Order: sequence, then C-alpha cells, then structure tokens
Amino acid sequence: MDSQPEINSKMREILVDWLVEVHEKFKMMRESLYLTVNVVDRFLSMRTISRRELQLVGISSMLIACKYEEIRAPKVSDFIAISDNAYIREQVLLMEKAILGKLEWYLTVPTAYVFLVRYAKASVPADQEMESMAFFFAELGLMNYSTIIQYCPSKLAAAAVYAARCTLNKTPLWNETLNHHTGYSEDQLMECAKFLVQFHSGAAENKLKAVLQKYSNPDRAAVALFPPARNLIPA
Repeated sequence: MDSQPEINSKMREILVDWLVEVHEKFKMMRESLYLTVNVVDRFLSMRTISRRELQLVGISSMLIACKYEEIRAPKVSDFIAISDNAYIREQVLLMEKAILGKLEWYLTVPTAYVFLVRYAKASVPADQEMESMAFFFAELGLMNYSTIIQYCPSKLAAAAVYAARCTLNKTPLWNETLNHHTGYSEDQLMECAKFLVQFHSGAAENKLKAVLQKYSNPDRAAVALFPPARNLIPA
C-alpha cells in the first residue's frame, strides 16, 4: 500500500468486506474468494491505481477467480449490476486483461484456503463447527492488511485453526499431529492467532460486518457469536 498514493489499507478492507458480500450473494465456492483477494493484492503491488478504480479491480479480480474456480461463473453483466452500474462492460474487460497481463496469467497459487482445508481436517475430522470457526478467522485475516502483509498463507491458515481450537476450548490446544501437518509449533502461531482473536473481539463494533454476518448464520454453526478466546486476548 505504500506505493499507492490514492488508496490505503482501510479502503482495501472496505473492498474485501464488499467482496465477501458479493461472494456470498453469488453462492460461489470458497476457493474463489481466496483467489480473488490474492489477485487483488498482487495486482495492487505491481500497479498504481486511482481510488475510483479500486472497486473495478475488485470485480475484475473476482471475475478472473470465478472463471478459474467455478463451474458456472457469474457473467460480466452480473458484476456490473452488483456494483450499481459504476462501470461499463469494456472497462471490466480492459481491467481483466490488465490484471492478467501484470500477473502473467499466474493463477495457480497457494492461497490460505489450500492449507486451511488440510489443517482443519488434521485438527478434528468432519467437525462443521471447527471448520466454520477456522474459516471465520481466516476471512477476518483476509480482510486485514496487517495480517496479509505479515504472514504467509500457510501461517495464516494454521493460526486460524489454532485460534479456532482456543475459541472452542479444544484440548490440547495444539498437538503433534497438527505440528506435523502444518509445520508450525504453537509458539510460532501465537502472534498471528492473537491478531485474529482481536479482530473477532472487535467485530461487533466494526462497521464492516460482512464476515461477522456470514458466520453468524446457523448454517455455519453461528461461530461468530461465540465468545472470543480469553487466552489469546491481551490482558
């Protein structure tokens, strides 16, 4: 973000919050959201854009991710409509081309999702509550520039699982199986996990509520409504 004169981390947070809503509305696969954010962040690290182009980058990145991940991707017109006709078809297609050009069509990337699926299974197989809680923390992490810039996808995913286990009072909080599958020890995850739990703790007061509302749904075990993990909240 230091290279962007017109946009900042708060604007990025607003964009990702909106993209979570769009992703939910179109009932996309989980992979699409993680790839969308990855594409947005990599593109913003390579090209300076204006403030009015930020949402355009968001919908064009999601269009790319959907074509890569979805069986039936939303149409360009769907993305234009959901952005209140702020752009025309040609603008979306030109931005899509610009993004793919900058990224050199490199879309097979290890997002946090790839790691999270593996780590969640290693934690507690076939446990919807645990899985939803881990994804809740991971999406809070996706929204916040501070976590995305500091932690690689595998560490963010492992920290999300650790934070989920702490929130759900699993015992032990970390074990040899998780250590083996993630490659991270409990101590290595502590800092990132504390960030994620702080985001959970402040979610109700945050004006950006897409992730909170998404994971307050009973279909996702309403995990966002659980009390934050006390052992990870600074005294």
